[in-house]
Amino acid sequence: MPQLNPAPWFAILVFSWMIFLTIAPTGMVNHVFTNEPTPVSAEKHKNESWDWPW
Repeated sequence: MPQLNPAPWFAILVFSWMIFLTIAPTGMVNHVFTNEPTPVSAEKHKNESWDWPW
């Protein structure tokens, strides 16, 4: 809003980003997944050739 004094708006912007950058990452880091991923085995699967029916 160019017709207004930018000083209070800039302070509100800076404080809101400071709050966002301190609270949001802690909430994301403390998130607990309900289903833990299972490790995939390192065993290679044998690919068999497939004969076309025609």
